[in-house]
Amino acid sequence: LGAAAAAPAASQPKQANLPTRMVLGALGGMGGSSVCHPLDVIRVQMQVDTAGLYKNPLDAAVKIVQRNGFVSGLYTGISAAYLRQWTYGSCRVGIYAFLLDKVKASQEPGTAIPFWKKLLMGSTSGAIGSMAGLPSEVALVRMSADSKLAPEMRRNYKNVVECITRISKDEGVLNLWKGGAPTVIRATLLSSAVLGCYSETKEQLHARFPALFPNKDGIPLMFTATMIASVVATAVSNPFDVVKSRVQNMAMPVAGEAALYTGMRDCFIKSVKAEGPLVLYRGFVPSFVKLAPYTTLSLILTDKLSKAMGFRGMEAVDFALPTFHAHSTAKSSGPPLWGYTAHRLGSEGCPKIVGLAFVGFGGVYCWVAGGRLPATFLLNSNL
Repeated sequence: LGAAAAAPAASQPKQANLPTRMVLGALGGMGGSSVCHPLDVIRVQMQVDTAGLYKNPLDAAVKIVQRNGFVSGLYTGISAAYLRQWTYGSCRVGIYAFLLDKVKASQEPGTAIPFWKKLLMGSTSGAIGSMAGLPSEVALVRMSADSKLAPEMRRNYKNVVECITRISKDEGVLNLWKGGAPTVIRATLLSSAVLGCYSETKEQLHARFPALFPNKDGIPLMFTATMIASVVATAVSNPFDVVKSRVQNMAMPVAGEAALYTGMRDCFIKSVKAEGPLVLYRGFVPSFVKLAPYTTLSLILTDKLSKAMGFRGMEAVDFALPTFHAHSTAKSSGPPLWGYTAHRLGSEGCPKIVGLAFVGFGGVYCWVAGGRLPATFLLNSNL
């Protein structure tokens, strides 16, 4: 077995740069928003409802449609939602995917990315995205809640551009960053929980239940991982979401009157005192019902768009499972199987062990630690 055995090279996905990742993230987010925006409108209107107008999400949906119609009621503010994807969404998903690529490239092939690193990357991308997307977030809340107001009090924004322009002109540019503290805290918690827990849950489900989830890129696995991550994300972020929505929807006080809330802490205290602690979880159901399918759709679209363009998808790491099931070296009626180690050619010509390969039965059967064959490798008989 002195000769090295050749194996077919496997094409490797390209590593996308940050702008590309951000564009892919924004496009995926727009697809998710197109489907799930009505749930966002219901969520916001329930969170700013201090008069007890809505009994539950279904009641809110029915009353919104009766009052304003389906499109004008449930799709109000969709332009702000799209802008939000190009600011907040592009940063959140794009930066996270970019950081995953960088961390993965710095590790040995097949090394799992620690869960705490995924949470940290999710928190970082969420915090940056929330600051970039605050103006569109304020516009989204204002436009989504506007139809709930009495006709004489409605702002009647035509689109997100007019909304942002009027806020800047009438209330000051800084009011576009109103509610910055709860927004950043919410986005940090939400992104770390959704993106970090999604990546970790997807990896663990695929590794522990291969019979149920044999395909790491399959829709059932992605949906299940998203559902679990969405429960965690909604639970930790909803209190800050309620405070954020109320502060951002707060009208400018007239001359001589104090503002309804002086800040995040004041809004928190007044809301709990007036309506009880459960007010912090108002809108939980539409938040969760929206977050799960939105995250599923946006991540699936981002993942598929990435792979269609030849880039690596949204998986956090190539799972430590075989690409091809290696045949056993035990006695068999077929030809003997020869054991080989597979080496990848390093950047400086130094080979790196990436897994095992067995030659026999007319083919090469490989077990690769990272779940993917390197582009070029050698098989050496040194077992």
